[in-house]
Amino acid sequence: MLATTLGAYALAMTFERGGSGALRLTLLAAALVGATLFALVESRVSAPLIPVAMLRDRTLSAGLVASAIVSTVIMSTLVVGPFHLTRGLGLPAALAGVMLSIGPVVVALSGVPAGRLADRFGTRRTSVAGLGAMATGSLALALLPVSLGVAGYVLPIVVLTAGYAVFQTANNTAVMSGVDADRRGTISGLLNLSRNLGLITGASLMGAVFAFGAGGDGITRASAGAVARGMHTTFAVAAGLLVSALAISRAGWAATHDSSTPRTEGGTPHTSHRS
Repeated sequence: MLATTLGAYALAMTFERGGSGALRLTLLAAALVGATLFALVESRVSAPLIPVAMLRDRTLSAGLVASAIVSTVIMSTLVVGPFHLTRGLGLPAALAGVMLSIGPVVVALSGVPAGRLADRFGTRRTSVAGLGAMATGSLALALLPVSLGVAGYVLPIVVLTAGYAVFQTANNTAVMSGVDADRRGTISGLLNLSRNLGLITGASLMGAVFAFGAGGDGITRASAGAVARGMHTTFAVAAGLLVSALAISRAGWAATHDSSTPRTEGGTPHTSHRS
């Protein structure tokens, strides 16, 4: 039932633009019904795959939703980036590929420092810092003029992707902290699922926002000005999504005990679950 639900959602999100709207809506409805039935079944069986009661933990549920939203935003860099670099800035494909690799490199290099920040300052403050950096990078991409060239794209991307690494590390730590040993595999799987759902949603949703901002169909033939408008629109929406992720995270924290102070029992900091 879960596989069918996820399959229906993935198909609905990855249909080509201009395809059958009725089929897309049917698949989304099937995914919603499937998710509802899955939750009902899981609440009644003796050994559920995903214990529904576990999702009532506000820290866990808020962390999963925020992770999905953040992944939706990070996917927009991969959707919009190639068009902006090649059609907006006129870079050749090879150089555009090099520019696109900067974000993943920043994420890879930020993993260990992000874990140390979470250990030192606590997951809440580190999560806020990560989301703030992502929002700052998104706003810069939404507002900076194209005349700044490659630097006007790369520098905000560095800030955005570094913030992504910091947030994911802190969020993973917050979600996994205090989890019983027999639930760690389930929670880890849910974190991965939330990220993948965010990436799928981002590829479709942010791609549609980009096309809308650029002025309709035929994005591969759009002018540099149209591509710039699409990019600005996309990252303005991304900044709004990040504000909502921050609000959701704060709501989850408010419903639980204060855990902003790093755990240092016995002088040993807790281990961060780095992304």
